[in-house]
Amino acid sequence: MYIIDNYPLAVFSCFITMLCWGSWANTQKLSSKKWPFQLFYWDYSLGILLITLILALTLGSIGNEGRSFINDIQQADLKYVWYAILGGIIFNFANLLLVIAIDIAGMAIAFPIGIGIALVLGVITNYVSTPEGDPIYLFLGVAFVALAIVMDALAYKVISENKKQSSSKGIVISLLAGIAMGFFYKYVAISMASNFASPEIGKLTPYTALVVFSIGLLVSNFLFNSINMYKPITGQAVTYKDYFKIGNPKLHGIGLLGGAIWGIGMSFSILASEQAGPAIAYGLGQGATLVAAIWGVYIWKEFKTLPQAKNWLISLMFLCFIIGIGLIIYAKIV
Repeated sequence: MYIIDNYPLAVFSCFITMLCWGSWANTQKLSSKKWPFQLFYWDYSLGILLITLILALTLGSIGNEGRSFINDIQQADLKYVWYAILGGIIFNFANLLLVIAIDIAGMAIAFPIGIGIALVLGVITNYVSTPEGDPIYLFLGVAFVALAIVMDALAYKVISENKKQSSSKGIVISLLAGIAMGFFYKYVAISMASNFASPEIGKLTPYTALVVFSIGLLVSNFLFNSINMYKPITGQAVTYKDYFKIGNPKLHGIGLLGGAIWGIGMSFSILASEQAGPAIAYGLGQGATLVAAIWGVYIWKEFKTLPQAKNWLISLMFLCFIIGIGLIIYAKIV
């Protein structure tokens, strides 16, 4: 199977993850006027499973290193399979909350707050499990990310006050999404072999772990997203009949594309985790907050009603994210 065998390539892969994780939500925005986000989310979930399965049957089944996907799934210990499934379930719960927050508040709010919190918690939990990188620079980077989250929340509060609407709903859901999101990655990492080229017996190779993770995500959708369809936190209630009645090939394709983009990002992050360490790989990937904020601010104009006198909040948010991500990268070099 194909593996990433050096730190510079791992960092480059994490930047691909950052771009993918920060950009997939554009597909939700593109379809939101015609396609309720609950129905979009079914195609998105299926897209993640399809792309991870394609990668497992191609890159995960070539070369002399590691184990091919079919051989790996046959020898897998059930305990590690369940760890990967649990990672998918936790992620799905968190990501569905994030999708709801995007629908309420937009990308430039939901991502910096939700995924920013996930970055902070994820780096801490993954570092505790696998301590790699200089902790001073690593956690200093996390502190700058946390400061960026505060700046974004303050900007959203100003906008909400000007519109005379409550800012709490979007912020609270984003926070809940981030807290849950901070814990999924470590379970996927636990399920995998520590040496990708010569994986331990019973543990999963990264490609197999990704497929099992995606199955856990899709299956749990029948609980989490079904509740959200019939008893939505925001928006109108929809039914399974609506999925077939309202949907068309273009709308389904947009959802599948969104899932494929996220799945590619997740795959590069997992493949990079051996060389970079889970904490740094996850932390850099969650730099997606910066990418999503750029989309939200400059493309979707989600801060256009922010008073000019408060624009410094957005500038400081971007600066803190850049410094924080730089410090996380540097933590592995020193």
